[in-house]
Amino acid sequence: MNDRPFRVLIADDDKAMRHSLVSLLDAAGWQTEAVARADLVVARVAANAPDVILSDVRMPGMSGLELLRSLQGQAAPPMVLISAHGDIPIAVQAIRDGAYSFVEKPYEPRRLLTILQHAAEQNRMRRDNAVLRQRLLELSGLDRVLLGHSDDIKALRRDVVDLAQTETSVLIRGETGTGKELVARALHDLGPRTDAPFLALNCAALPAEGFERQMFGSVDGGQGTLAAANGGTLFLDEVCACPVAVQAKLLRVIEDGQLWPVGASAPVPVNLRVIAATNEDPDQAVADGRFRADLMFRLNTVVLAIPPLRQRRDDLTLLLTHFLLDQARVYEIAPPDLSREDLAALMAHDWPGNVRELRSVAERRVLSARRGAGSIAAALRPDQSAEEVPDTLREAVAAFERELIGKAIRAHQGRMDAVAEALGIGRRTLNEKIVKLGLDKDALL
Repeated sequence: MNDRPFRVLIADDDKAMRHSLVSLLDAAGWQTEAVARADLVVARVAANAPDVILSDVRMPGMSGLELLRSLQGQAAPPMVLISAHGDIPIAVQAIRDGAYSFVEKPYEPRRLLTILQHAAEQNRMRRDNAVLRQRLLELSGLDRVLLGHSDDIKALRRDVVDLAQTETSVLIRGETGTGKELVARALHDLGPRTDAPFLALNCAALPAEGFERQMFGSVDGGQGTLAAANGGTLFLDEVCACPVAVQAKLLRVIEDGQLWPVGASAPVPVNLRVIAATNEDPDQAVADGRFRADLMFRLNTVVLAIPPLRQRRDDLTLLLTHFLLDQARVYEIAPPDLSREDLAALMAHDWPGNVRELRSVAERRVLSARRGAGSIAAALRPDQSAEEVPDTLREAVAAFERELIGKAIRAHQGRMDAVAEALGIGRRTLNEKIVKLGLDKDALL
């Protein structure tokens, strides 16, 4: 998931221990830097921005615990403490003071590497999330409406800016959920008609028998959508669903600037810009006889294509972060951070519902975060199938205990006393449950 090697800053007054730790981490592909005193760490953090700090507890001058407390309130990386004099009170105090984990000397190399990697990954993920959020806060205008860094989206933004100041008819093509109405609104909002009405009409949602009255109005029933949009912009979504019987009248409105309400004896002048959109092939609709070719020629003076989300995978993280921030504000909670597993689920999904589906997934993720749980993978499965529900209460309790204990083991990096304390059970009870439930601690870490 990450091409950049992790960076660790080691603080230990024991020269032999420093060399041992540097050799271990260098061999594992880390970028390492080591200092002999804790008071040198702050300057090195600012200069080198390590992903994690590995510090001895007992050192001349400033101790590891004092260093930990001195870094509180700063954008410091997580700290893992290591000591030959470790005991439970020191470990508990270290965790309370904000240490990521605590390791006793002599350390077990594989376990130490696992702890450091998890700490570094979480820190880097938090930093990346913070950068994305800051970038989103700095965006404004069209960047916020058509969010993304892919070449297709950049080109689309340029086209919208160019076309907004014109009166040219525009046909927007894109799959359902890609944001066709957003593009139409941007064309209106950035143009000279911004203070006039913007009316959207979904041609596929109106019954054929009432379509003409809805569009053109009637003498006895008041004005229709076209008259209401006078001076502004009319957005015809799913335009290929427009009934053939009224397409000629719509063409006359676009060409002559006049509409005929149902039952009227004289036309009514109207001045509007028409923007249309479709999620199907308009040429096929013309070939099938469902859409007039002359009307299509008036609507598709310029065609804007919106790429589906599966072709914009470089934009997925930015878009999801944007929606998580929006939904977190709505539900008044802190936005959940994205984990490696979240990003993997994000990239593996095909997003058939496009941006609209992504927005719904973000909302479900935030709703789960309110309860202190959730993931992107779970948010992608809003409806649990009956096969996934245990048949008996005993099985359901076992499944819940297995998930809860596994989560605690990962959170406390396998420190079983801390796991038992967090779960509110004795160490012996915890061991019995691990055996009974068939949990593999090493696999969880």
